Amino acid sequence: MSDKLAVLPQYLLPKLALTSLAGKAASWQGGALTTRMIRRFIQRYGVNMAEAANPDPASYPTFNEFFTRALKAGARPIANADYVSPVDGAISQLGPIAGDQIFQAKGHAYSTTALLGGGAARARLYESGHFATLYLSPRDYHRIHMPCAGRLVRMVHVPGELFSVNPVTARGVPGLFARNERVVCHFEADFGPFVLVLVGATIVGSMATVWHGVVNPPRPGALRAWEYSGADAIWLEKGAEMGRFLLGSTVVLLFPADTIVLNPAWQAAGPIRMGEAMGMRA
Repeated sequence: MSDKLAVLPQYLLPKLALTSLAGKAASWQGGALTTRMIRRFIQRYGVNMAEAANPDPASYPTFNEFFTRALKAGARPIANADYVSPVDGAISQLGPIAGDQIFQAKGHAYSTTALLGGGAARARLYESGHFATLYLSPRDYHRIHMPCAGRLVRMVHVPGELFSVNPVTARGVPGLFARNERVVCHFEADFGPFVLVLVGATIVGSMATVWHGVVNPPRPGALRAWEYSGADAIWLEKGAEMGRFLLGSTVVLLFPADTIVLNPAWQAAGPIRMGEAMGMRA
């Protein structure tokens, strides 16, 4: 079956209704039923609870608290590199941005402007730069950390679709990461700007940041933006937690030209762990 045929049912599914229902179920305090659901999830996906700060499945009152569990201190050492992986997961794609086009999969690309939810001037900062698209599977650790130190400048919640973001869907849905709902975080580092985008997906109940809390819901259907400066300025160190997915999805990173040399060991489909070396200064 072709990838386009494989994803056809996703165009027909009531994705928002399913996602809202999943979000309610994941935040339900169901006692023994919640514990049973968590144990089945651990078994099905091979979740490594030995590295969790709290390894007891019965201690989590909701599925969301289990899913966004913290790790033991030292479980993810931060590499001595200029840029580190912000997540556990797998590399969907990475490499140079071709003008303003970001490679998604064979035959598919999307523009930096579309990904950022508009704003051609901001998007031009990343022309001919570099990107990395990182996929978090259900078994992964789902907190997101800073790839380098930076000051938060702007956050934008971009409404959109809620397609799955697995590899089959990435190959079958044009412009997937610029079509799905997402939270775009603009930072300023000592080398210049960079962007970290949290991309939503089917069943992803919500996305949250450490400075704002849960960003969605609500889902008003219109773009929302927050500016951070002066007394509202927020500085985060490399490796610091910046957000989390309440059920998993994808992170897209954008860097300007001549600011990063990506780790040559990083290749599409390869596994990654938060804190490992992602690249060095150009």
